[in-house]
Amino acid sequence: MKRLRKRLRLGEDQIATIRDVAEDAGVSIATVSHVVNGTRPVSEKLTRRVRASMAKLDYHPDRVARSLRTQRTHSIGLIISDISNPFFSVLVRGAEDAAAEREYSVIISNTDENLEKERLYVNVLRQRRIDGMLIAPTGQVDEDLQFLTRSGIPFVFVDRGIEGVNASAVLSDNVPGAYAATQHLLEAGHRRIGIILGLEGVPTSEERYAGYRKALQDAGIEEEPELVVRGDFRIQGGIRACNEILDLPEPPTAIFSLNNLTAIGVLCAIRERKLRYPEDVSVISFDSPWWMDQVLSPALTYVRQDAYGIGQEAMRRLIEQIEASVGEREPEIQTVRMPTELVLGESVRVLGGPEPA
Repeated sequence: MKRLRKRLRLGEDQIATIRDVAEDAGVSIATVSHVVNGTRPVSEKLTRRVRASMAKLDYHPDRVARSLRTQRTHSIGLIISDISNPFFSVLVRGAEDAAAEREYSVIISNTDENLEKERLYVNVLRQRRIDGMLIAPTGQVDEDLQFLTRSGIPFVFVDRGIEGVNASAVLSDNVPGAYAATQHLLEAGHRRIGIILGLEGVPTSEERYAGYRKALQDAGIEEEPELVVRGDFRIQGGIRACNEILDLPEPPTAIFSLNNLTAIGVLCAIRERKLRYPEDVSVISFDSPWWMDQVLSPALTYVRQDAYGIGQEAMRRLIEQIEASVGEREPEIQTVRMPTELVLGESVRVLGGPEPA
């Protein structure tokens, strides 16, 4: 105790140890270890006391030694397609906040929808001995993902799942969301509705396309293949696909974009052609960047996703899996669908009604 008081009084540049924390808090070294590692329940009163001493002494556990002892690094890999996409930016924030609550760090990787990059990052993260992974897959069944299932490394799909891979997933309710958007256009009198898909095989694109087709079918309208154009979920892909649709001999009266960046591309293409929305063509989007509501006029009608909630829920479920595996419990495999909401803006014109002001 005298050594500790002397060091604190003199302000010496020394690193606090677990023994120092135990002496300052008036508890055993084992109690401090249980608080730090969560290896045994400790009363709330003692936990507060230990954490107060850790803060006062600026004590930080030796994570290298801790990982060797517990076989855990308290780090999680997060593999997404593109952090510059506002949807994934918000999703990552939700995941990161949930991880911080349980004292996990997050390592983020971007695949750019490239299977080779996905394989690279899966293997790099495995080599770094991360405790688990959140993955927004490219949509292709890959041997590396199958290996994760066989190896017992906990992982959860986020935003997208892969059929045939036995893993939990937290996703948007894509089919009902796309159905609601298409139905809104149909109720406004639109019958020629162009749709811009994402990359082939990406589950989010295929599910939203299914919602579009079902809405047309329920309305007794036959799908027109020329109105279905493949994009790439990027702005430039949205511009190219929108121009392709608008170049048709009989262009559609409305365009449905299946993600936020594609929607920006659609609006750019419309502006470049000196057209206006919704006067010349109505526009609706699945998702919209959070800032669009503040800067866009007329306001966009879109399907809102809970990106933050998806990231948060996926991370919580992953940590539950990690801790279940440590306790040698069998984790529950479950797919969670987060609800979507149609947000009505001013980008859809009612056909047969008065001309927009």
